Amino acid sequence: MRIGIIVLLLVALSACASAPVQEMSDARQAIAVARQAGAANLAASDLAEAERYLESAQDKLNRRAYSLARRDAEQAKVKALDALARAKAGQGN
Repeated sequence: MRIGIIVLLLVALSACASAPVQEMSDARQAIAVARQAGAANLAASDLAEAERYLESAQDKLNRRAYSLARRDAEQAKVKALDALARAKAGQGN
C-alpha cells in the first residue's frame, strides 16, 4: 500500500516538472527576431547575454533540471527582448 502511494506521488511530481519546451522555443524565437533587427551590432551585450542564458537552459534541460532550465529560458527571452528594444531604438524605429 505504501509503495503504491509513493509511486503515485512520484508520478504526480514528475508531471509537474515537465520539460520547458515552449519556453525554449520562445527564447529561440526572441533571439532570432532580435538578430534580424540588428541586435548583433546595436545591442551586442544584451544579445550575448540572451544566448548565454539559452545555452545554460539547454545544458540544464539535457540534465533534466527542468525548473532551472525553464528559469534560464525565460531569462533568455527577457534579454532577447531587451536586445530587440535596443536595436529598434538604435535604428530610430
